[in-house]
Amino acid sequence: MPGVSMLADHLAGYTQTLCYDDLPGEVVHEVKRRILDSLGCAFGAWGAPPCRIARHIAQSVKVPGGATLWGTTHKTLPDLAAFANGALVRYLDFNDTYLSKEPAHPSDNLAAVLAAGETTHASGKRVIQAIALAYEIQCRLCDAAALRPRGWDHVTYGSISSALGVAKTMKLSEAQTLQAINLAGVANVALRQTRVGDMSMWKACAFSNAARNGVFAALLAQRGMTGPAPIFEGEKGFMKLVSGPFELPMLGGENAPGDKPVPFKILDSYIKHFPVEYHAQTAVEAALALRALLIEAEGAHVTESLTDVEIGSYDVAIEIIGRDPEKWQPVTRETADHSFPYCVAVALLDGRVTPHSFDSKRLRDAALHELMKKIRVVTQPEFVDRYPAAMPTRITARTTAGNLYMKQVDVPLGHPGNSMSDGDVEDKLRRLASRRVGRARVDRLIDFVWKLEREKDIGKLMPLLRVTHRDA
Repeated sequence: MPGVSMLADHLAGYTQTLCYDDLPGEVVHEVKRRILDSLGCAFGAWGAPPCRIARHIAQSVKVPGGATLWGTTHKTLPDLAAFANGALVRYLDFNDTYLSKEPAHPSDNLAAVLAAGETTHASGKRVIQAIALAYEIQCRLCDAAALRPRGWDHVTYGSISSALGVAKTMKLSEAQTLQAINLAGVANVALRQTRVGDMSMWKACAFSNAARNGVFAALLAQRGMTGPAPIFEGEKGFMKLVSGPFELPMLGGENAPGDKPVPFKILDSYIKHFPVEYHAQTAVEAALALRALLIEAEGAHVTESLTDVEIGSYDVAIEIIGRDPEKWQPVTRETADHSFPYCVAVALLDGRVTPHSFDSKRLRDAALHELMKKIRVVTQPEFVDRYPAAMPTRITARTTAGNLYMKQVDVPLGHPGNSMSDGDVEDKLRRLASRRVGRARVDRLIDFVWKLEREKDIGKLMPLLRVTHRDA
């Protein structure tokens, strides 16, 4: 945070001055990958209960020239569209992740930017720079201060990052952008209870609600509404009551005299290969490798002979997905995909982990619950200092014959150190979307996104998202 300047002033100035030409080619390319990835997640979640609820609420308001509810032809207020569409992106726990002092799912900003972009007829280039900006702000805030230990949820940063992404999309002035930050920051502090114990439908909606409020803050600021300041450093402001004091690291494209520009944070975020909480990605990979080893050594039904399964991990992962008693008895999808024992057990039993691994029938499977009873989670002291550069998980299994087997994975597929290819990202979209919109339209959608910088109006994307096979 430079000199005596207030943080909100710095963020507003950065938002105002960032240009498409400031974005390296690799950043533009990565934005496109995240759009494809997020849309795949959204199609996969089309019929999910919280997504249906959010969509039905948004459909109660019809606005000609508004923002489209993905999958439909209905146009509504942009903040309601951000809420409903954002819930689609988030529900499967399959969208991207960023891990630092505070974790985040920065693609959660995408629905807000697209909603604002459609209503203002923003170009593809403007949408790309706004998405890169939203990633940058959210991830830098996560680098600066942890919220989880203080009882707040990571989506608290999302109202600010979404407001700035929308401000960029809507071409707000620097003064208006400053007020959008003030308005977003003052009223949108979220409780961490969302992610404690047995999790509810709200897990899928917590960030989309923050994004909805970020859009609303930008709309208010555009029309002249002012918010309290200084929002971060004030006597009763964000730093005093929510985050504690912090200084924001330099932002993407900024540089000290004589230094190279700072890389953009989207390059440090992670795409998911499995629909589970990110700390479980290496656990699932290790469990699948262990299963193959067990079958090769002891036969196809070897899981029946397991007497003990140990998951060795690091403190942050254990706190989030391996500590609460509910993780051994999940009754909701939201709890199961945030459960070390469930994710490992289903991988060992089925040899795969897909969105259907968390269907209600699978959650009640007796054999799965019996295997979870044999699983314990322990801290591996040698792993502690390796996170977040690596995310090691070691799984050790013992059989009734007394044989011991072990597999360890340090860096999951999709991590910046083990990146998914463009083909992998496209295949993920096809798997999740083809049943809803058909293969031919998926191909057109992929082509549209890869050429996004050529588009003059992002609204042309919406017909490509129309769902033709509906169950809700």
